[in-house]
Amino acid sequence: MVYGHAIDVDLIPNGYAVSVTNHNRDEFVDLYIHHLLVESVAPQFESFACGLKSVCGTDVLSLCRSDELEMLICGSPELDFSSLETSAHYEDGYSRDSPVVQWFWAIAHQMTTEQKQQLLLFVTGSNRVPLKGISSLAFTIQRNGDDSDRLPTAMTCFNRLLLPEYCDQRKLRDRLMKALENSRGFGLV
Repeated sequence: MVYGHAIDVDLIPNGYAVSVTNHNRDEFVDLYIHHLLVESVAPQFESFACGLKSVCGTDVLSLCRSDELEMLICGSPELDFSSLETSAHYEDGYSRDSPVVQWFWAIAHQMTTEQKQQLLLFVTGSNRVPLKGISSLAFTIQRNGDDSDRLPTAMTCFNRLLLPEYCDQRKLRDRLMKALENSRGFGLV
């Protein structure tokens, strides 16, 4: 598909006239995968590689294993919220011992990996862990008024979660999950 239109690509010369059989199916699968993963994305990959080489240089890239390069580009897949909790900061009347903060961390630790990624995206603007680890985030939980029906909000540029002082953990969980499920980009939908 290119811009919503199907296109035919001959994987071998006059491929449109060759039927796939038990005899040639392995060759077809190999050619199809090569086309899908290499040839069809070659222009985009060349642009990416050119940009990466201009930043890192080719000598530096040759020192990295594929898993190290993936971590540089994509970040760490590990979401160690215990480390995030240890390194978090609190403002405007909240502290590590505040009931709302304790409830928040209890809820966060029970989240699925996908929900944790949504929380990171909501607060930081990225669902990826920085190269130096999640504890390197300047993650701040700030009091945002008394108990209310308002949803939590965030200041993504500052990695700051704004939480009203909800009256109980159930209400905090409900409002937080509603905010995560309905947030897109820099706002709610």
